Amino acid sequence: MLNYKAPLRDMRFVMNEVLDYPAHYRQLGSGEEATPETVDAILDAAASYCEEVLAPLYVSGGEEGCHFDAGTVRTPAGFKDAYAQFVAGGWQGLSFPPEYGGQGLPMSLNLLKSEMMGTANWAFNMYPGLSIGCINTLLQYGSDAIKAQYLPRLVSGEWTGTMCLTEPQCGSDLAQVRTQAVPQADGTYALTGTKIFISSGEHDLTYNIVHIVLARLPDAPAGTRGISLFLVSKYRLNADGSLGQRNAVHCGSIEHKMGISASATAVLNFDGATGTLIGEPNKGLEAMFTFMNTARIGTAIQGVAHAEMSFQGALAYARERRSMRSLSGKKEPDQVADALVWHADVRRMLLTQKAVAEGGRAMIYAAAQLADQMFAAAWAGDQAAYERHDSALGFFTPILKGFLTEMGLEAASLGVQVLGGHGYIREHGMEQVLRDARIATLYEGTTGIQALDLLGRKVLLQTRGRCVRDFTRSMRALARPHWLASGALGRMARALTRRAVQWDLLTLRLMLKARRDKEQVGAAAYDYLMYCGYLMMAYHWLQMASVADAALRKGQGAGGQSSESEAFYQAKLETAQFYFERLLPRAEAHYRMALAPACTLLKTPHDHLAMV
Repeated sequence: MLNYKAPLRDMRFVMNEVLDYPAHYRQLGSGEEATPETVDAILDAAASYCEEVLAPLYVSGGEEGCHFDAGTVRTPAGFKDAYAQFVAGGWQGLSFPPEYGGQGLPMSLNLLKSEMMGTANWAFNMYPGLSIGCINTLLQYGSDAIKAQYLPRLVSGEWTGTMCLTEPQCGSDLAQVRTQAVPQADGTYALTGTKIFISSGEHDLTYNIVHIVLARLPDAPAGTRGISLFLVSKYRLNADGSLGQRNAVHCGSIEHKMGISASATAVLNFDGATGTLIGEPNKGLEAMFTFMNTARIGTAIQGVAHAEMSFQGALAYARERRSMRSLSGKKEPDQVADALVWHADVRRMLLTQKAVAEGGRAMIYAAAQLADQMFAAAWAGDQAAYERHDSALGFFTPILKGFLTEMGLEAASLGVQVLGGHGYIREHGMEQVLRDARIATLYEGTTGIQALDLLGRKVLLQTRGRCVRDFTRSMRALARPHWLASGALGRMARALTRRAVQWDLLTLRLMLKARRDKEQVGAAAYDYLMYCGYLMMAYHWLQMASVADAALRKGQGAGGQSSESEAFYQAKLETAQFYFERLLPRAEAHYRMALAPACTLLKTPHDHLAMV
């Protein structure tokens, strides 16, 4: 049975020793209250809630799933009480403005909380998680009246929110959205259409649910330029802000899914439902991207969460399960056989999981600092600063979402493999982690969609490679002090420098190829994204390794350090070395495949894929 333990030591290492969160918070207008003592208290309280309340519901909730009956949805046993504790703890309002009932702390603290919640119980985390993007969208684009009516109860967690994009005939291609919004005499709109795959679209955790919906006005132009954004509340609001009659939006069914069955994924039917326009007409997609980018970072956390949970379960099993003897001789002579953890191939799988979880955590936490700056600028009304930070974060987002979810899925699969046949059955919970991890590469845009966004939009069109050059400059700067170092740290620094040069060259070559053949972008996009992911994670692993190395050297002086701290830093160095020698070389294959001609995919003499 899985037993989640929040990795607070590693979280604090990345926050305080690698990324210097205390200094980062002091520079933020919203970070005055985020003192080290406050942050530690929040992390400890969140860890207790996740370990004691959410984690015990993970397996049982997955086995029971949600129940649908004539338009109503009942969540698994224990979820309502767990959500009540979530609301009572003020967890939803952690990083939102005090004027709406929030605590006004930096957005990154909410991401740290979400990582723990998601690792302990991702399906549960979906319910309050979708509300975050809803709140952010209303904060940036909602009118003063909308903010006053909806934000206090969304921020408190009394209500939850969703985003409604997908329809039966379209997924990521939002140009095909058909839901209609007809203006009414009172200034509202009547929305008619069907939305599918709506996470938390209907449930029993809160009385009211606020839907953020994409729809078309009657005179809207075709394509994505004709999409507007609307707020549709499950219950209409009276003039005084109290809940009124039920709106004409109903749950037609919930999906029977491969995983996260404790999270209700609804089909919502809008039958002339009353809605309110958010932002300007026909500019809904721009506003929706606020929601989507928030959700994509949240989904990237899922990759880290499943890698961490699977690693914890696999490591515990590998330490206890005994099979055969180590090839180098008995490691536990008093036992009938050696533990699995002594076998090289098992260690390969465990270290892969560990490297993905810890490397991904550093990537997320670094991006979270950008998110802090972006949202602080937005709430302060500094549009120039907002756009600058949003652009920087925009480069990271598809890499985080695409690469980390793919690696999280691999780590979850390895967790099953470590347990062998026991991993394939429900008793240990590892197969549930794998099933739950599968959706992460699909929703909020598949890996292919993220790859096209990265290479086609962010690298080629918007910045002409500048975003890559900016990051590779940081890679070389990080590696430069260690070029001449002996041992593993020097080897890693020199390897990172070579990869930085290669990344610039790859980007340039793809830009030139795309000028001659536009199909090259689609043909190279996936491999380019994975290549970027491996190099970006390598950057963060060298960052962590250099800090760990310095801590070990310092500990050798007067006073020394505890054996526990020494073991932690030594393990960090060894995991970094494993990443550079066993995982980073995969980037070479992606480099070569990204440069392969598009004709190997699209221009064959006899197109057997298209033949009937």
